[in-house]
Amino acid sequence: MNKENGNISIHTENIFPIIKKWLYSDKDIFIRELISNSCDAISKLKRLASIGEAKVDEDTKFEVKVVFNKDTKTIKFIDNGIGMTAEEVKKYINQVAFSGAEDFIAKYKDKMDEANQIIGHFGLGFYSAFMVAEKVVIDTLSYQEGAEAVKWICSGGTEYDMESSDKKERGTSITLYVDEEGKEFLEESKLREIITKHCSFLPIEIYLEDEKADKKEEAAPLNDTHPLWMKNPKDCTDEEYKEFYRKVFMDFNEPLFWIHLNVDYPFNLKGILYFPKLKHELDASEGQIKLYNNQVYVADNIREIIPEFLLLLKGVIDCADLPLNVSRSFLQKDANVIKISKHITKKVADKLTELFKKEREKFNSFWEDINVFIKYGCMRDESFYDKVKDIIIFKTTSGEYLTLSQYLDANKDKHEKKVFYVNDENQQAQYIKLFKENGLEAIILNSAIDNHFINFLEMKESGVQFNRIDSDLTDVLKNKDEVIDENTTKELEGLFKENIKNDKLTIKVESLKASRIPAMMLLSEQSRRMQEMSAMFGGMDVKSMFPNEETLIINKNSALISSLLSLSKKEEKKEDVSMICQHIYDLALIGNKQLDAESMSDFIERSNKILEKLV
Repeated sequence: MNKENGNISIHTENIFPIIKKWLYSDKDIFIRELISNSCDAISKLKRLASIGEAKVDEDTKFEVKVVFNKDTKTIKFIDNGIGMTAEEVKKYINQVAFSGAEDFIAKYKDKMDEANQIIGHFGLGFYSAFMVAEKVVIDTLSYQEGAEAVKWICSGGTEYDMESSDKKERGTSITLYVDEEGKEFLEESKLREIITKHCSFLPIEIYLEDEKADKKEEAAPLNDTHPLWMKNPKDCTDEEYKEFYRKVFMDFNEPLFWIHLNVDYPFNLKGILYFPKLKHELDASEGQIKLYNNQVYVADNIREIIPEFLLLLKGVIDCADLPLNVSRSFLQKDANVIKISKHITKKVADKLTELFKKEREKFNSFWEDINVFIKYGCMRDESFYDKVKDIIIFKTTSGEYLTLSQYLDANKDKHEKKVFYVNDENQQAQYIKLFKENGLEAIILNSAIDNHFINFLEMKESGVQFNRIDSDLTDVLKNKDEVIDENTTKELEGLFKENIKNDKLTIKVESLKASRIPAMMLLSEQSRRMQEMSAMFGGMDVKSMFPNEETLIINKNSALISSLLSLSKKEEKKEDVSMICQHIYDLALIGNKQLDAESMSDFIERSNKILEKLV
């Protein structure tokens, strides 16, 4: 066979099924595409007028109209923009994927600073009309002097008709004759919903009209042509930020604070990120960040551009440099995406750091709402952790807010590198009181994420160890000068082992400074953590794999324990001693956790017996 070269042939009759079925993920995208084209037509004319290439009356009101008629089953997209000549129709409409926007930008790029605000890029948006239309008609008149109006008609195949049009006004009107499958788009409520979703912030005013309705006063535009994120942050007031938040997210709880992104280099990025006030911890999954491309809505929560942990926030991001696919619904893989994502992370970290340094009291007041977000972000993004690790704070049982280093410095003489915490202030009240009486402080970690976060911090901060307040006895709580003789220790350990009858329970005798406490229960930090983390995996026999390592601390310094030891030497008091030992054990348990139903019933019955003996 002889060597041969040539061009690959593309059969245009195959392009319409692809556009109708596969190019766009949602059928309603045709509204976004045709309105975007109309806005581009007006933007091009305004640009040309600004450089003296076109004449436009100063009082011209630029607008896009979407006009529907249920009787004729038509939707019209009308603009008073640049229009097209017959040659331009042949070039931009008859040649699939020939982008008029790209052609325009290339031609005038040396004369304009804002060419990147032209929306279209791929030259396919117009053909989305055939997703719902059995016939499409274009009537257009170019801005150029002496141009003839043109009509273009196509019924969804490769054949079209072109003829003169009777259109008198500059601009373009695209009429869709809607097929049976697309009749839902003839409903005013449906059209309004789609325009509001996709086009709320396009730069040209958009109006929706019912062609059959009696003429009434002009309605308000459906969009905001100057969204807040396009303004300079110094020109925006707090009330404007709050109003924008209410309008976009329908959330009437005021946001805690916000970050206004305004970047021109190395990429064009604008937006506002809000930190919402959480009503409860489950709200952390309810974030919503809307992504825009040149003020055109793309999608919510696109993870390629928005770091996962930021999805806990609410906000809008508009980036003209997004590498979108041809349907403008998804991102293509691109080095810029990573850069943009990292920049957003940096700006959030910078804002939090600024707030911490300049408005510490306000930062402290926000902590209850933002700590879940920050902790999750640290675990998901190491670079974020590196930027905010010094501003992570912890609320103490005394109501102070301390960083990790501040807590360790304040307690280094008492328990170096150990961080004591509580996760239930009511249940662990006895331990908290004991700590405070001895000049000790614990921090409060009561959110579901904290178990994971302290494991994370222990890996990051060398030597730091987190211990729940009921897991360890610090030397500060002990009477170091009092020596407990070995015989007393053996007697007490034996007495409680005999009467409690729990082989898995470790019993130790100590002399505590708190003489009124006869006993305390300690739970191993590591075994408890393993139980809590493993419980997340359903079906596992967690308790048999990681049994609770409980230690009952008997306080030799307690008057009750001294009396009990004396009482145990009397044979006739054996039953009373057994009852008191069990009661002391249950009281220690109650100070640590809730008793199960059977144990609680026994405790109440035993309490009544003890009261009867006292009467």
